[in-house]
Amino acid sequence: MTRLLLLGVSHHSAPVELRERLDFSRAGLDTALATLADRHDIGEAVVLSTCNRAEVYTSCAEIDRTRDRLTRFLSDFHELPPGALTPHLYERADRAAVQHLFRVAAGLDSLVVGEPQILGQVKDAFATASSQAHTGALLNRLFHVAFTVGKRVRSETAVGKGAVSVSYAAVSLAHKIFGSLDGLNVLLLGAGEMGKLTALNLRSHHVGRIAIASRTRSRAEALAAEMAGDAVPWSSVESELATSDILITVTGSPEPILSRADLEAAMAARRYRPLFIIDIAVPRDVHPAAGQIEQVFLYNIDDLQTIVDDNMSKRRAEIARAEAIVDEEVTRFAAWLRSRGAVPTVVALRQRFERIRRAELARLQPKMASLPPDALARVDEITRLVVEKLLHTPTEQLKALPDHEAVETYADALRRLFDLPADDEEPDGRTTPADGEHRAPGTNDAARHDTSKVGT
Repeated sequence: MTRLLLLGVSHHSAPVELRERLDFSRAGLDTALATLADRHDIGEAVVLSTCNRAEVYTSCAEIDRTRDRLTRFLSDFHELPPGALTPHLYERADRAAVQHLFRVAAGLDSLVVGEPQILGQVKDAFATASSQAHTGALLNRLFHVAFTVGKRVRSETAVGKGAVSVSYAAVSLAHKIFGSLDGLNVLLLGAGEMGKLTALNLRSHHVGRIAIASRTRSRAEALAAEMAGDAVPWSSVESELATSDILITVTGSPEPILSRADLEAAMAARRYRPLFIIDIAVPRDVHPAAGQIEQVFLYNIDDLQTIVDDNMSKRRAEIARAEAIVDEEVTRFAAWLRSRGAVPTVVALRQRFERIRRAELARLQPKMASLPPDALARVDEITRLVVEKLLHTPTEQLKALPDHEAVETYADALRRLFDLPADDEEPDGRTTPADGEHRAPGTNDAARHDTSKVGT
């Protein structure tokens, strides 16, 4: 029976230092998938890698064996000793893995609940795996349903509306002011963590140049190298203001470093093009009076936090609705997954009954030789319908069992009672390779990557 297994780490289970080590983007997802398939003999696989998670989704026949292979893969690929990795790994199988992915796609498992970027990242991860022929019927269906879940949550709830962190609030406000952030120039004064996070969020929206100034030049240069920005002298702040569209200030100055007069001079030099100022410093870096200048949009950390708190209170009521959508889709997918697990036994059972029916008709052929052709056809039809009636209820009951263990228990009982071939045997007794085992050249890919049965 094909099983579904997820192994990974996220911000829930691992510190940022470990998550950085598990970043697949450095070597490339295609390289990771090829390594996983070639060296560790894994069937279908999708690797999801973001700044807050690294997860591998696979189809398998044996959970324990595949878990060991995935752990070894993560350890070898990222050159991490197993002891540093395993305490932070989480595992989800079958229904639990389905629920986890659906919650991820819906933004419910994110550091910032409801953030929209994760759905695109899930789509990109699947596209990479699919384009490299590492997915088949199970993961194709799983991820396409996950996309549907993400879209439903975004369209049917407000869980993704409004900023829920200071940096997201800043980006949201900038969007309202400028419409598009493409190509805008950002000036960051100070090398604080919050300023860095806000600037990085802005860069993810395709802003142009990010200039960084600090009274300690070496700190500005170090941060600029990390953010792919430009370190500029503190003495050039005035000229940078004339060309920057967004100003982020996060210095440790006990007094404002920019007065109303400073900003009035800057606005005159820039011909009063809009200037968006995010003053995250405490005490504030920009004098409050600067906010009165035409086309200057000044927000401090309290302004942004108020927006965050208001949006969080609105989202809490929507989270329950989003979780209900996830549960609904999980139940539907789990039913399909269970029925899929019962298919080999159902097929074998029907084949056995059909062989018996045909054998009995052949045995009775001499006694029915005098019957006209239409009567013979009627006998064939009646016996076929009797078999269908006899098999209908056990087939439906088998598909409706609540979990994989129950399906396997009942399937095993049916195989024993009716002397059916095992799932890895053909009706004539020949064996077929189990999931994850080596096959003859070409047969593994054909079986594993067949997408013609998606949705069945």
